[in-house]
Amino acid sequence: MVGFKNTGKLTAYFYILGRVTRASAPATFQSHFFLIDRHVAQFRAIEERPAAASGVGLSCVLIRCVRRIGQKVERPPMWVMRQAGRYLPEYHEAKGTRDFFECCRDAEVASTLTLQPVERFEGLLDAAIIFSDILVIPQAMGMQVEMVDKKGPHFPNPLQSPADGQYEQVLGREVDVAAELDYVYKAITLTRKKLAGRVPLIGFCGAPWTLFCYMVEGGGTKLFAQVKTWIYKYPEESKKLLAKIADVCVDHLALQVKAGAQAVMVFDSWAGELSPASFKEFSEPYLAHIAQKLPLKLQELDLEKVPMTVFPKGAWYALDSVCNLGYNVVGMDWLQDAAEAVKIRGDRNVVFQGNADPGCLYGSKAAITEAVETMVKGFWTGNNKGWIANLGHGITPGVNPDNLKFFFEEIHRLTKP
Repeated sequence: MVGFKNTGKLTAYFYILGRVTRASAPATFQSHFFLIDRHVAQFRAIEERPAAASGVGLSCVLIRCVRRIGQKVERPPMWVMRQAGRYLPEYHEAKGTRDFFECCRDAEVASTLTLQPVERFEGLLDAAIIFSDILVIPQAMGMQVEMVDKKGPHFPNPLQSPADGQYEQVLGREVDVAAELDYVYKAITLTRKKLAGRVPLIGFCGAPWTLFCYMVEGGGTKLFAQVKTWIYKYPEESKKLLAKIADVCVDHLALQVKAGAQAVMVFDSWAGELSPASFKEFSEPYLAHIAQKLPLKLQELDLEKVPMTVFPKGAWYALDSVCNLGYNVVGMDWLQDAAEAVKIRGDRNVVFQGNADPGCLYGSKAAITEAVETMVKGFWTGNNKGWIANLGHGITPGVNPDNLKFFFEEIHRLTKP
């Protein structure tokens, strides 16, 4: 690597194998500094790029499972949702006194938290997922979001109605995702460097319907009364905002890939709160939009396509149509019977992900083994393809990390050739 520093005398520092040699020239050569600065910027840009995707290419079981759909792999790849999080003692040590979104906005901290499960469960995990949150998109769209300890996300000023003034502001806002969410992309690039090809890195976003729920309800809810009011009273206004959110999702996912993410996932955590008819009207079209537009956006950026996963939690009734949306992977929760899901999929080139009940990790080793056996029997036995082992939702804070380790070990044991 050759580096240059402008000292006023065209002083050049040549960094070769860790040694420094100094060469000076008269100040009359200062006019050439603009060329030197340009080359320095080019060198730095090359240095800062994430490692080539081939570093975890087809040698990675997860990438092979998804890209070579229909072909057998030696074992199912595995990771779990929320694997970087509060159940790990080291998470609390690294987080310190920072609040949740401070951790997300600090690239070094977010990277450290992302890597913690990879390092703790070395040799057992087949993917890392960037430490971030689905609600960074509403923040980028101009809404205030707080993370309240022991309560979860809170919007001090949720959307009240299409006439509240804020709706038009959010709808009309030009969202500069690159500027608003730059911290996410920095964390991804840094994490890719630290991973050094050990496992692929997953980027993600929330699905339009789920984000819309939070923006209207103001946080978590059991009744979904506000968002149901919107879709039944203001259906067209709801769809306009859902379309806007979907476009921001595409931009955010594309820039995560540009930063170094090798796969992406769309979390529709509240999909199951919709009836089958409402799901087809208020969720499915926007999931399809993301699946269709993201590859085109990547092409515009001169980037290769990456595997795409969708997780419509609770929408078991829509599995057949979800398999046709264009995603490579469909995640499912524990309410879906594995064997029945495989029948519904048929010969379509879709990988399933899931779907153990996260609650099994509170149980005995025998209970964990039983949960793994059920998944293996339904998704894997006699098939050996088209399955990524995971939980049916995110791991919860009270889980003993040793139980998760045993969960991974049992998957390895029960699926080894």
